[in-house]
Amino acid sequence: MKIPKRIQPLIEDGLVDEVLRQLMSGKEATVYVVRCGSEIRCAKVYKEAGKRSFKQAVQYREGRKVRNSRRSRAMEKGSKFGRDEQESLWQNAEVDALYRLAAAGVRAPTPYGCFDGVLLMELVTDDSGDVAPRLNDVVLTPEQARRDHDAIIKDIVRMLSAGIIHGDLSEFNVLVDSHGPVIIDLPQAVDAVANNNAEWMLERDVNNMRNYYGMFAPELLETKYAKEMWALFEAGKLTAHTELTGHFEEPTEEADVDSVLQEIQDAFEEEQDRLARINSANDDD
Repeated sequence: MKIPKRIQPLIEDGLVDEVLRQLMSGKEATVYVVRCGSEIRCAKVYKEAGKRSFKQAVQYREGRKVRNSRRSRAMEKGSKFGRDEQESLWQNAEVDALYRLAAAGVRAPTPYGCFDGVLLMELVTDDSGDVAPRLNDVVLTPEQARRDHDAIIKDIVRMLSAGIIHGDLSEFNVLVDSHGPVIIDLPQAVDAVANNNAEWMLERDVNNMRNYYGMFAPELLETKYAKEMWALFEAGKLTAHTELTGHFEEPTEEADVDSVLQEIQDAFEEEQDRLARINSANDDD
């Protein structure tokens, strides 16, 4: 097939020997099956910002660190250089997340590097060597659903313990091979500590998985893994080996509104006294 323009430099550098076929085209990238020496891998070619339907929403970018102050200022100003740097940060976020997931023992494609907007990574296959299907294309028995749901919850715990939340996890971002689920598509991965949207993103990810597997094993719909793991994470008690129960008791204690209002009033009066003292000192001068 015709070599995509973005992959051509990788062929010239010897990183890719042959483009075999297009695998899929999504909202943020087009994925190709490529040959690298004797290995069959995939090359994820990120679309330019203006051509992506999945925008780089602020809620996903929040908390991503840029060490170089010049780059950080340029990104804040929105200059061409800043936009290019933002684009590079977006593209490299996935490969960074994949390396961290690999270190944490999460089942995800093995990354081989990101080169000018092209991510080289493992091609996940089934026992026949064909590309592994997406979860939404798989019909599960109740037993398989329970087993695979347990596996995905354990991987989400490992991710969270490593400080990462997928941010867009659903049946469309999970492949299924002979060993179970494999998490894919992580350019929007968020920092669990630095991102203020982390809790609800985690809850959405976990509940998406619960709802899908729950179609095959309805008892899963009663579980509350998201709230349980977040409570443990906030308390500093979550580890990669934490065994969850799926149960979570919501706090039943009602807020003491009068006490809160009194604290606000006391703080207001204290500030007024402070300002009065400052004004009085200025008048004396």
